[in-house]
Amino acid sequence: MPDRDLTAELRHRHQNRRAATTILIVLLMLFFAFWYAYSYYRASGAGEATPTTGPTCRPFNPKVPTPAVTKVNVYNATSKSGLAARTAADLRERGFLIGTVSNDPLSRKVAVAEVRYGPAGRTRVALVSPLGGRGTTTMADKRKDTSVDLVLGSSFSTLAPSPKSAGLPMCPAPSSRPSGSST
Repeated sequence: MPDRDLTAELRHRHQNRRAATTILIVLLMLFFAFWYAYSYYRASGAGEATPTTGPTCRPFNPKVPTPAVTKVNVYNATSKSGLAARTAADLRERGFLIGTVSNDPLSRKVAVAEVRYGPAGRTRVALVSPLGGRGTTTMADKRKDTSVDLVLGSSFSTLAPSPKSAGLPMCPAPSSRPSGSST
């Protein structure tokens, strides 16, 4: 008879292991089901009192130059026909105001590009100079207005990509018209 008791005892142990394994699997499945549901609960923003969104633009500052208020005269200092006109069209697409488009009135020899400006246009040079590409030089003159000249040299082919701003873009200028008025 001791053989039968041993077989029954082994069978009983086997059933206990199977039951323990089943309970463990069910508990793991419940744990992962609750974890999955909790992740959706957190992602939906439930429990948040107010959304925390940051500013999308920096306050408008009329003293900071933008392409929309920067007048650029484009001059061709090469024998390449139409170079100034094509470049002026590209500048216009990028939002700049275009002034004179012609051959270089100073007839200077320019390698890549030269940006000429007066004291009032000093702040606008940073907008135009990077567009000339590597090797662009700057030259101050005595003009009184804020216009900037972009003089294209023999090694110039197309405008360089616009530099990426390090911070947030500037908000648009506030409207002078009251928001409730109609015309």
